[in-house]
Amino acid sequence: MFTRRHFLKTAGAATACAFIPARAQTSAPILGQGNFRYRVVPGWGVLDPATTPVKDCHGLARDRSGHIILLTNHTANNVIIYDRAGRLVHKWGSTFPGAHGLSLVTEGDREVLFITDLATHRVAKTTLDGQLLDEWRWPEKTGKYEKEDQYRPSWTLHLPNGEFYVLDGYGRDYIVHYGADGKFRRIFGGAEGGIVHWGPHAGMIDTRAQSDPTLLIAMSDQQYLLRLGLDGRELARTPLPGGNPRQIRRHGDHYWIAHLADNWPKDRNSRGYLSVLDADLRVVSNIAGTPPAYDDAGKLQPMRHQEPVFIHPHDLLVDTDESLYVAQFASNQTYPLKLERV
Repeated sequence: MFTRRHFLKTAGAATACAFIPARAQTSAPILGQGNFRYRVVPGWGVLDPATTPVKDCHGLARDRSGHIILLTNHTANNVIIYDRAGRLVHKWGSTFPGAHGLSLVTEGDREVLFITDLATHRVAKTTLDGQLLDEWRWPEKTGKYEKEDQYRPSWTLHLPNGEFYVLDGYGRDYIVHYGADGKFRRIFGGAEGGIVHWGPHAGMIDTRAQSDPTLLIAMSDQQYLLRLGLDGRELARTPLPGGNPRQIRRHGDHYWIAHLADNWPKDRNSRGYLSVLDADLRVVSNIAGTPPAYDDAGKLQPMRHQEPVFIHPHDLLVDTDESLYVAQFASNQTYPLKLERV
């Protein structure tokens, strides 16, 4: 029995693979510090690339039945659905060449997916099995864009009441707010709103303070988290030096960050890691990264990857048993990684 291909060179280099027997799982290195330590589960989610290929693995979600949903920009099968053992359940999709962001939303008694596509400049709403329900194209009437290809939406963030925000993280860095009815409400951000380019990549609606939810945004190349009010007011910045936060997930009292790489974009062969933050957004563990360190003034010191486990983590998912699933970008067509908590 063979397991996951372990790539020994980084994304920009030639691929060198070694197949590791399943019995090596018990000797897999333990990653992270403190109460958040993990090891990779070899072979989870690896499929036959001849029949179920991936290109870049961008987004992850989990439905109410426990299935793990992967978004890839390979148009043979944009959406791949796994069971928790890593076996293929279903696959669909051929119309998202720029598939990027994936959000699962509960509407009444059904679950739906919101998919952002960089290449077709749209947000699509679908059923779990791929039926198109609605879509939103470039916000032409706002006057912020002269042409469609200036709009490249990266992710959607959703309020419990059905309203949602679209981050134009690869276009002009605006944030577009839609009502629960799907109609345009407002647009803010962009250069004039102090949102730096190559910043608002993904994030979440933070409902920890239920009476005052906020937008918590992973500002990728800018190496910080940005907290905004729902009207776009800047509330706080949390520096993450040596990181490149691509997505934020909250689980219990902690936040989880997927860092694409520790020296991106200067070195596109640099590797990434995951961070765990407490309720005050202080880093308490770096999985496959250096231990977090704060100076006497409370300033976080630069972080970097330590173990060569990940290439370019782009999204992560925390399961109910606190297992982790990680989707990677520009990583030699690797399937998702699963990590078990130690």
